Amino acid sequence: DTERGSASKYADLFSFDVLELESFAPEMFVQAIRAAEAAGYDIIIIDSLSHAWMGREGALEQVDNYARKSRDNSFAAWRHVTPKHNEMVDAIVGSRCHVIATMRSKTEWVVEKDKNGKSVPRKIGTAPIQRDGLEFEFDVVGDIDIENTFAITKTRCPALTGKLVERPGAQIAEVLRAW
Repeated sequence: DTERGSASKYADLFSFDVLELESFAPEMFVQAIRAAEAAGYDIIIIDSLSHAWMGREGALEQVDNYARKSRDNSFAAWRHVTPKHNEMVDAIVGSRCHVIATMRSKTEWVVEKDKNGKSVPRKIGTAPIQRDGLEFEFDVVGDIDIENTFAITKTRCPALTGKLVERPGAQIAEVLRAW
């Protein structure tokens, strides 16, 4: 739980254990995944994986710190941070546990020329707050809107292809379990 104890708000509905991370360094996520595996858990929920990117001691903060040490060369700083982030992704993808990860989203914009040649922004949807392309590492990816509709945007599970699920819950779990 990177959301300051928000998972515990569901403790009356489900039985589960919680680890509240103090640091959002990618290495901490790796340690937490390894500890859950060693403890025999079958399922890990990471809420929210965005913090490993933009949270306290996350990848972006680490890049800034390395850049300051190397005279503000953020390009060179990535050579220190990328392997740590990649190790976290490998720990998620290679885990013997089923891993469910949430990510915050941001509005995605493009700037285009209008009919008069003036540059104007146009909203094109949302994008996860994480390294570009990370969503392709997962078997199932979807967006949940403000009405709690889960739109499957990418899946390796044929039964979920193109699905819109109102208030996702046990029905998604059953489809995934069967798959």
